[in-house]
Amino acid sequence: MEKYKVSIDYLKAKVPFEDLNFSTTEEVPPLEGIIGQERAKRALEFGLKIKSKGYNIFVSGITGSGRTTSVEQAVKEIAEKGKTPDDWCYVYNFANPDTPSALKFPHGKAIEFKRDMEMLVNDLKIELPKTFESKIYEEHRNQIIKEFQNKKNELFEKIEEDAKQANFAIKHTPGGGIIFVPLIEGQQLKEEEIEKLTEEAKNEIRKKQELLYEELEEILRKIRELEKEAKEKLSKLERETAEFTISPKIEELKEKYKDYPEVCKYLDDVFKDMIENVDDFKEKREIEILPGIKLPDRESSLYRYTVNVLIDNSKTKGAPVVKETNPTAYNLCGRIEYRPQFGAMVTDFTMIKPGALHKANGGYLILQVLDVLKNYFAWETLKRALKNNEIIIEDLNEQFRLINTPSLRPTPIPLDVKVILIGHPIFYYLLYAYDEDFRKLFKVRADFSTLMNKDKEGIKSYVSFISKICREENLKHFDRFAVAKVIEYGSRIVEDRDKLTTRFIEIADIVREANFWAEIDNSPFVQEKHVKKALEEKVYRSNLIEKRIEELIKEGVIIVDTEGEKVGEINGLSYISLGDYSFGKPTKITCNVYVGRSGVINIDREVKLAGRIHNKGFLILNNYINEKYGQEGIIAFSASICFEQLYEEIEGDSASSTEIYVLLSALSNVPIKQGIAVTGSVNQKGEIQPVGGINEKIEGFYYTCKTKKLTGEQGVIIPERNLKHLVLNDEVIEAVEKGLFHIWAVKTIDQGIEILTGIPAGEKRADGTYPEGTINYLVTKRIKELTEKYLKSLKVKAKKNQKNKEVEK
Repeated sequence: MEKYKVSIDYLKAKVPFEDLNFSTTEEVPPLEGIIGQERAKRALEFGLKIKSKGYNIFVSGITGSGRTTSVEQAVKEIAEKGKTPDDWCYVYNFANPDTPSALKFPHGKAIEFKRDMEMLVNDLKIELPKTFESKIYEEHRNQIIKEFQNKKNELFEKIEEDAKQANFAIKHTPGGGIIFVPLIEGQQLKEEEIEKLTEEAKNEIRKKQELLYEELEEILRKIRELEKEAKEKLSKLERETAEFTISPKIEELKEKYKDYPEVCKYLDDVFKDMIENVDDFKEKREIEILPGIKLPDRESSLYRYTVNVLIDNSKTKGAPVVKETNPTAYNLCGRIEYRPQFGAMVTDFTMIKPGALHKANGGYLILQVLDVLKNYFAWETLKRALKNNEIIIEDLNEQFRLINTPSLRPTPIPLDVKVILIGHPIFYYLLYAYDEDFRKLFKVRADFSTLMNKDKEGIKSYVSFISKICREENLKHFDRFAVAKVIEYGSRIVEDRDKLTTRFIEIADIVREANFWAEIDNSPFVQEKHVKKALEEKVYRSNLIEKRIEELIKEGVIIVDTEGEKVGEINGLSYISLGDYSFGKPTKITCNVYVGRSGVINIDREVKLAGRIHNKGFLILNNYINEKYGQEGIIAFSASICFEQLYEEIEGDSASSTEIYVLLSALSNVPIKQGIAVTGSVNQKGEIQPVGGINEKIEGFYYTCKTKKLTGEQGVIIPERNLKHLVLNDEVIEAVEKGLFHIWAVKTIDQGIEILTGIPAGEKRADGTYPEGTINYLVTKRIKELTEKYLKSLKVKAKKNQKNKEVEK
């Protein structure tokens, strides 16, 4: 047994103090760049620098591996050297108002253009009314009106003269009409007087009236033509006057923006629209439609000259880096907002708002893939923008409305962005397998590892990381012994003495918690005892269930023996993970052997309490027994194995070697030492394979033994291939050092059974037999006895059946 004992040197992740050549981390420069992720770093650099279409990046890694922080840092470094992208704005489309036009400007120019347009409108609101109130304009206007009035009066004077010569007077009706009344000796005749006239006189009056009415109709037609002509002259005067004021200002802007054809075209449209709607620049009176309620005071058309600056990069240095934490479809591609107006929802181009793709256009957009997938339409919206290289702002609710309502359809904006998706590896595999577009759009994968080498460079990076946290969060600095303890914890997390975790969120938490205990202790810096205290308290906050299980074992409610020897009983070790805390729990495994042909039965499997991996391990157990003890002929026996007092599903194959040990004990009738617990999977050749959770399993059985009393004979058998994964806590190491607890490492089933029983396993001899008195000899002998009893029972049964047949005949 001594040769299989694990040396104390294998139980701890030692840190070479020659690599910690400082007193405190205050002497160490803070960390810069990505730690221990060379593969991911190279992938990121490639993905960020390549300009070809479809080379967006998927950053995969588990939470806490520093993936998001590293990505942001890497992206910002490259973005700072990048080109600042153009500005974008939306303006009114005079040809098609429902489709606002997008204008592009060099960075900083869009806001300048907005100010220029505001100044133009404000100036015209002052100057145009003054121009139309000027003396020259009034003179020209009055002259046109006077000419019209004079010509109109001449026409009316002529008809009045003609009426007078025909002995008629002109009379104006209340409705604005004109009638001709006959005269006799200068006096107007009344209707009753006309009726008294002879028929000949009446006909004469009617003929003259008809001629006068025809002449009046012609005169009114001429007046209408004169009125139309006057209006055209007034309109022309107004347009020429407006052009005289507006044109120089528009031309000035066109000269300023002559290098931007789309802007000049827009200014031409503005000029035409201003001329046509010059009245909107004149002062308006508020109209009260009801007492206390007035029409909106917003100008009918002046808002059309507003410039909606969608993206302003005037203060951006380099390429933009946008991190969208709530990537809804609207937050990605922008939205059209509405405002209530007299019971209805209205909108216009000034209410178009940008999305993250607009803000990141020409730069980089960082998204968490889970956030994108959780939001309806966000993933499809993002893909559509990347596939078409344009950003379309649309109202997603349109497809759900029974009746479509008028809405804007802004001109799409060309898209040039590098998208970085961050998420768990499972999302990468699922999207790659089930989304055809994903592999075309995200051709670069940057995979963040959960561990890094524990070499000089790795240790140096850890020290720099601790220094960085202390400086950024104003924490007490760590001395070299405290740093060594933190590094040891980094190995413990990954269960590897030669590796360190890259889940720096956990390392940072321990640094903060150790600082807390150093502050309580009024220590000038963090020492090793403070790190130990932080680790102990971290466990204490989470180990309620573990301690309750220990109490139940101590009280005998959960049956676990840690002393003595028993046939067909052994202590297996299970691994339980509860959120941020994991621990090992011993479980009694029992085995019964009897005459039969059913082989080894797993009770937990029969009642469907065993998972697929556990069932695989159990089938390996059967094949191992058949291969090792069934070479000389048929073997026939029955056995049942059960995990006692377990009522939830059993999964994993780490107890497969334990099941073989308890079966061998039952077959050989040799007792197993109950103070020893076992873990390790096994292959068909009897070789012990490594398992996970090795530290927690060892510590779990140690605390069980401590609860029931340490005898100095207790310990755990582990796979030899797990030696590099041992990073035990100080209490267990101290117990091993004092001989109160032991750890044995084995390669094969034969080595393990020797430790458990104290009897040699026995090696097979040339004739296929085992040395007498060994475990394998006793197992072979018992199997042979059980087989013979089974075959004998078959013969007895056959004779009985034959006799029954003869009796029947």
